[in-house]
Amino acid sequence: MRPEILNPLFAAATSLSGVGPRVAEALEQIGVRRVADLLWHLPTGIIDRRYATTIADAEPGRIATITVTIGRHKPGYGRRQPYKVVASDPTGSMSLVFFNARPDYLNKMLPEGQVRVVSGRLERFGKETQMVHPDRIGTADEIAGLRAIEPVYRLTEGLSLKVLAKAVGGALNRAPELPEWADPAFAAAQVWTSWRISLLAAHGPGDEAALDPATPSRRRLAYDELLANQLALSLVRRQMRQRKGRAVRGDGRLKDRVRSALPFRLTASQDQAISEIVADMGAENRMLRLLQGDVGSGKTLVALFAMLNAVEAGAQAALMAPTDVLVRQHLATIEPLAKAAGIEVVALTGRDKGQKREAALAALADGTASLAIGTHALFQEGVAFHDLGLAVIDEQHRFGVHERLMLAGKGKGTDVLVMTATPIPRSLLLTAYGDMDASRLTEKPAGRKPIDTRVMPLKRLDELIEAVRRSISTRAKVFWVCPLIEESEEVDAAAAEERYQHLAAIFGERVGLVHGRIKAAERDRVMAAFKDGNVDILVATTVIEVGVDVPDATLMVVEHAERFGLAQLHQLRGRVGRGEANSTCVLIYGEPLTQTARARLKILRETDDGFRIAEEDLRLRGAGELLGTRQSGLPEFRMADLAHHADLLQTARADSKLMLDRDPELKGARGQALRVLLYLFDRDVAVRYLASG
Repeated sequence: MRPEILNPLFAAATSLSGVGPRVAEALEQIGVRRVADLLWHLPTGIIDRRYATTIADAEPGRIATITVTIGRHKPGYGRRQPYKVVASDPTGSMSLVFFNARPDYLNKMLPEGQVRVVSGRLERFGKETQMVHPDRIGTADEIAGLRAIEPVYRLTEGLSLKVLAKAVGGALNRAPELPEWADPAFAAAQVWTSWRISLLAAHGPGDEAALDPATPSRRRLAYDELLANQLALSLVRRQMRQRKGRAVRGDGRLKDRVRSALPFRLTASQDQAISEIVADMGAENRMLRLLQGDVGSGKTLVALFAMLNAVEAGAQAALMAPTDVLVRQHLATIEPLAKAAGIEVVALTGRDKGQKREAALAALADGTASLAIGTHALFQEGVAFHDLGLAVIDEQHRFGVHERLMLAGKGKGTDVLVMTATPIPRSLLLTAYGDMDASRLTEKPAGRKPIDTRVMPLKRLDELIEAVRRSISTRAKVFWVCPLIEESEEVDAAAAEERYQHLAAIFGERVGLVHGRIKAAERDRVMAAFKDGNVDILVATTVIEVGVDVPDATLMVVEHAERFGLAQLHQLRGRVGRGEANSTCVLIYGEPLTQTARARLKILRETDDGFRIAEEDLRLRGAGELLGTRQSGLPEFRMADLAHHADLLQTARADSKLMLDRDPELKGARGQALRVLLYLFDRDVAVRYLASG
């Protein structure tokens, strides 16, 4: 049970004053559903209102607070014309400017002849001083209560800073004093205050320097989050390792048949990974191993050999993937090879209904089917295995620890192999996998040709369209990836819908469209037509990032490449170069390019080594911009930024290990405080693995 002291933080955000249904909807867009989520939403900047001046002395570009007398209102003509209010003081006059104004509201807020204090950014428009949409308007008494330095938070459409700041204030008022879970000597050496005081300091920056991730308050909060992460991982790992395992030793007959059926030889790193996995499975302890492989490095084949090892020993094996598309992809690779080995494979997804589903369930229950490939449908209640010896989890879109355990729980002493397609920098491996043993695939299979990567500005779009025309004239297929589904006023990015219409006007029915909002059946139809039919150009969002294998695709176009992370761009590039022909990846960028974006694109031109790209991704990304997390299986941290807090991760790992050695059930005073920490960060599943929890 969650400790009572935390209940106020786990109430819905709507329990706070000023958060109605519309505000709650906007808050959800920034990941806020409960009161606690607001605590983790740290400021990204400040507004400094200490600059109080007169109109004549006001410096353009600065945020100023000025006491003025309100003069004449000048409504605009038509919607596009601004509404202006003349304001003056003894030194001169200026205009307060409003767009899409509500006259009744402005007459109430700024009554003619009255004195008001206004605060906002000053601008010069010709000879006129203006303040466009003042941030604050009030009487002298009302403004006196205003904070001289106001935190700025990341916002979304329909959410104003004033409303969000009020909600954060309400959340902070509910933050209780919690027992100290940090090691006292370490906290003292870091000059850290308590959790609550650190939280208040982080939300009340006194200047720009207070926003730095290296400040004591921010480091303290980052450490708390990392400690919860590492402690939860340690508890889950301990539980999985303590569960009795069994030695699964195959005799090699099925593996030999599949090797003979392959039209190529496995790479040295594939052979090495298979040896490591087979050795692990042959030990008495339960295997818990991570298989890391770059895009196109042949992870599925390694997983198949591990699964065959289980089948040779008389057990079954299951591969769980996050999407239906990926399940079919794995099935296309595995089924012909399993047939060559003389074993039956069944597929199971949420879409399978009726007789087909019943037949698959019966084959798994009586052992007729040796291999299962499916989505999370594999671990649902009605699914029973005859004897599940190995669970392979393709974690491309991050299954939770709980789901991994549920699949492993379908058998007795089941070994677990987790696959991830995005190479993860060594420094980040700890956050997702703790002390898991890892196998790395570092080579591309024989015959894979290097992909020619080119970078060009958006203004050369016409040249690119001609290149597309040349490509499809040779019956090659073309991916065209856009960063957004529909045009946004905030972000000037090409929308998939818009680009589709543009290309369809040129190439007609040879263009198809897929994105997350298109129904699954329609998406499948378009994908099938792209792979084997009359669709030669596929316009898509990043839904095609994983699990799409189209050997005829030789050109990948990524529009607004500067908006993607390195890991994502590398994944997208890996969708081509899978057939006999030479392939090209064209990264189109909008100008002007930031220095970081330029560096990213340069790295992609220089190398196709996913591990090097992943290290550079970590080095280059900005604070909080955790790129490629969804693709890599990494947890998304709200306060920890591993570009700045990597040292704290190592400490958190060591501290967790030490605590569990000293107090395995977390019963002591600090142990009890750590239980509170686990609940605070939603690590309830880990608490359940404590004998007395």
